Amino acid sequence: MITPKRFVTVLLTISAFGLSLPAQTTNAPLTAAEAIKRIIAATGATPPPNTVDTIKAGDPNTIVTGIATTFLDTYQVLDKAVADNKNLIVTHEPTFYNHPDDMTVLGDDAVQAQKLAYIKEHHLVVWRFHDTWHLRQPDGILEGVINEFGWKPYQSTTDPHLFTLPPTTVAQLAATLRAKAGSHIMRVIGDPNMQVTQVALLPGAAGLTRQVKLLERDDVQVLVAGESAEWEGVEYARDAGAQGRHKALILLGHEVSEEAGMRYCAEWLKSVLPGVSIEYIRAGEPYWSHH
Repeated sequence: MITPKRFVTVLLTISAFGLSLPAQTTNAPLTAAEAIKRIIAATGATPPPNTVDTIKAGDPNTIVTGIATTFLDTYQVLDKAVADNKNLIVTHEPTFYNHPDDMTVLGDDAVQAQKLAYIKEHHLVVWRFHDTWHLRQPDGILEGVINEFGWKPYQSTTDPHLFTLPPTTVAQLAATLRAKAGSHIMRVIGDPNMQVTQVALLPGAAGLTRQVKLLERDDVQVLVAGESAEWEGVEYARDAGAQGRHKALILLGHEVSEEAGMRYCAEWLKSVLPGVSIEYIRAGEPYWSHH
């Protein structure tokens, strides 16, 4: 038989043990590998075969002190992350200058070597969040950009890339986008005074086929994109205009066209990894304009 005094002691022990489990689970150090696993799961998407969404440098068992999201982990972005005590870098684009981050492409290159050395010296973990963020429904990059532009009310219900805007001109549309994106440089092909309402949005570098397929549509007058090879979509748009077709192309620049998607990513991650310090670090336009 348990005496009253012993009964209380047993109850206290059970109570303390019961309380200790959630506390340990909640406060358990979060590794980079575990954080990445939770992020991928939260997208509801499955990374494709041979995905580029892999750790590019650093130890996956590193305990996360904070997360920085960015369009691209430039040397300056890495520097800011270190200053802000963020050691898991979630970058949308490559760290080492080619899509698969294959460091053998440049071989024994001093710039590449110094960047890798900086990441190792500061015990950073660089993980790319490209394929899975795009495969999320809705596409994480597209969602962030649409929010920045304020285009949600104008979005097609059948195709997330199509919008019917209030009547404007190509020049006015370009000026509005430049202001909303905080861009310094924007390139436009087509008649600046052309009246438009029907717009397609393809952030990043979607390639000739996807860009032209949208410009071919009767319900697309302007394609707003990130970048296009100058002998491909650019010249297609120029020829279309010269033929009297109601077409124009606005190139925001790859970084400008997608960075809002990684700003949105930082806000989204706060609900995925509550309690973790998360910030967005802007890579910024790589160009400056000479007047």
